[in-house]
Amino acid sequence: MSKQYSYAKGRIEESVKFVSGEMEEFSQDYQSQSWKTYQEDKKIQKLMDRTVENILTALIEICGTVLAEEGIATDNYAETLRQAGKYFDFSEEEQTQLSRLAVLRNRLAHRYLNFRWQVISTYKDQQELIQGLLRKVLRREEII
Repeated sequence: MSKQYSYAKGRIEESVKFVSGEMEEFSQDYQSQSWKTYQEDKKIQKLMDRTVENILTALIEICGTVLAEEGIATDNYAETLRQAGKYFDFSEEEQTQLSRLAVLRNRLAHRYLNFRWQVISTYKDQQELIQGLLRKVLRREEII
């Protein structure tokens, strides 16, 4: 990586640390929460929603930065995650799963109330994919 990307490299590294911390918090504090608890405890609901939204938003930012460095333009968040998956040699199915995460992020960010638990559940199912993408980003940045 050339010196011209030193700002982006630091930004990516900070964002990956942030996402990793948020994912760890989710795993420790919210992973085992049930639909019933989520529905009944508005504080837990807000914390879970916000944590997943933070993770997905930062993931989009990370991927957008990597793609910009590579001169790969995208038109929207879903395409950003799909193109990042393609760039890092993920399968077509994984690229589709990544792009769906952007749609889910939008549902949280825009407060589509009927879909929030679906977003949380999908995030739980896709944690390994997200972690795999983060590992590839870190390898690219020569951080790990």
